[in-house]
Amino acid sequence: MARDRPLSDRERLFTRNVDWNLFRVFLEIAEAGGVSAAARILNRQQPSISAALKRLEGHLDVELVHRTARGTSLTPAGRALAEQCAEIHRRVARMPAEVAMARGELDGTIAVRLISDMVSQDFDAALAAFHKAHPAVEVRLDIAPWREVIRSVASGDVEIGVACDSAPSADLRYDLLTREVQQVYCGRGHPLHGKGPMSPTELAGEAFILTGADEPEDMARFRRRYGLGTRVSGLAETMSEALRLVSLGVGVGFLPTAIAGQAPWNGSLAPLLPASMLPNYDIYLVTRGDEAESAPARVLIDALRARLAAKWGRAEP
Repeated sequence: MARDRPLSDRERLFTRNVDWNLFRVFLEIAEAGGVSAAARILNRQQPSISAALKRLEGHLDVELVHRTARGTSLTPAGRALAEQCAEIHRRVARMPAEVAMARGELDGTIAVRLISDMVSQDFDAALAAFHKAHPAVEVRLDIAPWREVIRSVASGDVEIGVACDSAPSADLRYDLLTREVQQVYCGRGHPLHGKGPMSPTELAGEAFILTGADEPEDMARFRRRYGLGTRVSGLAETMSEALRLVSLGVGVGFLPTAIAGQAPWNGSLAPLLPASMLPNYDIYLVTRGDEAESAPARVLIDALRARLAAKWGRAEP
């Protein structure tokens, strides 16, 4: 393994003598905000956590946590070490995947839950490349409304989610996957076919196809703002079924422009809103964190994040 420079005798002695578990305990203290909180999370007694902290400070000969009557806070040295501990944690979490990849034995199952009819070239390309490199891994795709996707990732029912979220949780990680734009469409047999574009207020009295639990919150707010969907002529739980009903002329309805453009009925669909005011929202790759993911999921997530970092012009976290 290549290093930037050889370790000094002092550094080599430190790595031999230090208990590496102390770094894990300190990272928990830093992330939890104190010794007591870390003890509860680790299910250990507070004195043992305090003793671990003192041992680490003794190894480093520096104060890591500033203790006051109001509580604790990290010192500058503590903040610097917390960043290093977080990096160690990430590297350790990736070891099973890296070892399995080196042996060419990556297998298992990845559970992915996503919203219906999501269109993302980055997601599809990463999944295709992953399968080509690791054909023994079984990928299970499950479709669910966006709130159910978020709940499933948070509870650990699935390792990877793809969904919008109007109120992102601090306990989950969100990587921007794509931005979805929606338009109001009608089918060829609808009286409004060929009469757009028109303002949303002109559509307030029209009978709408709604998507129930699959409707993003941003879309629901847009509808309520202009009084759209008060008359309902159809209800569909997936975008595919909403597309079918709109195309058949049962009512007008919101559909993602990417889906409408690829539909077999796209020649019969007519957009009704001006392009300048179309509502849109973000679709995220949603995960729980390195420690919660299997080796196959870790590899796929890393590949997805690398693609997204290149797409959005940001360094990979």
